[in-house]
Amino acid sequence: MIRCHLARLMGEHKMRISDVIRETGLSRNTITLLYKEDAQKLDLLALDKLCEFFGCGVSDILERIPSKERQVN
Repeated sequence: MIRCHLARLMGEHKMRISDVIRETGLSRNTITLLYKEDAQKLDLLALDKLCEFFGCGVSDILERIPSKERQVN
């Protein structure tokens, strides 16, 4: 599972979705889906714009959470 930390970053910078849209030029749909962690895919240009805007790396926005290993009986 991939977890998106956009909401946390926005909170730390006291920003609203509309602020990020205005500053990055990304669509409301893109930002909202990432904010709510509902995105099924992510455009690399959008990720690059967010990294540049927040002055962070990809790993500050996205985190891979390993799936629990299934026990075999």
